[in-house]
Amino acid sequence: MEKAKVYFTRNITPEAVVAMYRVLEKPLPGKVAVKVHSGEAGNQNYLRPDFMKPMVEAVNGVVVECNTAYDGERNSTEKHRKLLEDHLWTRYFPVDLLDAEGPDLVLPIPNGKVLRENRVGRNLANYDSLLVLSHFKGHPAGGYGGALKQLSIGCASSEGKALIHSGGLTGDQRIVWDHMAEQDVFCEAMADAAESVAAFFKGNAAYVSMMCNLSVDCDCCAVAEDPCMADIGILSSLDPVALDRACLDLIYQSTDPGRDHFLQRVESLHGAHTIEAAAALGCGVTDYELICID
Repeated sequence: MEKAKVYFTRNITPEAVVAMYRVLEKPLPGKVAVKVHSGEAGNQNYLRPDFMKPMVEAVNGVVVECNTAYDGERNSTEKHRKLLEDHLWTRYFPVDLLDAEGPDLVLPIPNGKVLRENRVGRNLANYDSLLVLSHFKGHPAGGYGGALKQLSIGCASSEGKALIHSGGLTGDQRIVWDHMAEQDVFCEAMADAAESVAAFFKGNAAYVSMMCNLSVDCDCCAVAEDPCMADIGILSSLDPVALDRACLDLIYQSTDPGRDHFLQRVESLHGAHTIEAAAALGCGVTDYELICID
């Protein structure tokens, strides 16, 4: 199978995000959903809207998010909308909370290893293209968070998130934490969900990941550990599997003193299993060519 192309720059600026998208030579047609992480209240590491502004404007996109399935300031439409305002997302962009109103959009996963369907915010159906802007970092449930997490957990509605976390047992966000799936099953459910969203956009998707503020905790954590590694750069690809694999490989290749601490989080939660499972589904490939843009 042909290697995927993954582009890399050490520059981490708003302008570099745009440059790393444009090097993909993939114009996104029609109405473009731009998936970001709005950042939980109290989190210090999430990427701010002013950093994303030139990129969102370059594709004339709409920032999209979904509600969470855990306690916090994003687990209801009312609270999440207030946070989007408090974090200044609505100052800069049109913002669409995809699952603000039901029913969910149900995406079939005929070849899923764990899930047979994925529940995403219904408004996703209003878009022709998807641009995923990921903050690559650690994660307390999945080991790491990158493009595949944005496609899966990120685009899932509250019920969809519960379905993924429980390995397909329940879509009830009120009881999901009593029905958490075994770790590899959870990783495979994330891969299933990610593939369904990528397939929904039929190739009209692009992925850019920022490797900065490298904490072992996600932007969904209200109390997050400070970054443990120095910033690395920005990567982009049309293949979310190759992109996540390349980001993780750069961590392994690093000589940063915080590398082992970061990798302990990834490895203890079998983070790479999500990448392997997504590749097995045909969501992308793990074999890639890293093309430096510096």
